[in-house]
Amino acid sequence: MRGLKTFRSARILATGHAFIQNLRRAHYDIANDAPVHHRLPAAFHELALVI
Repeated sequence: MRGLKTFRSARILATGHAFIQNLRRAHYDIANDAPVHHRLPAAFHELALVI
């Protein structure tokens, strides 16, 4: 548990986990047309193009 020494670290980890779960469940308009198993990589590809 080296990375969770502070509350801030735990909050960032929980926020990131929630974001990934929401992407997988298609709660956002990112990569909704991709198949379920390819939704997460497609979403990160779309996000990389925007950034």
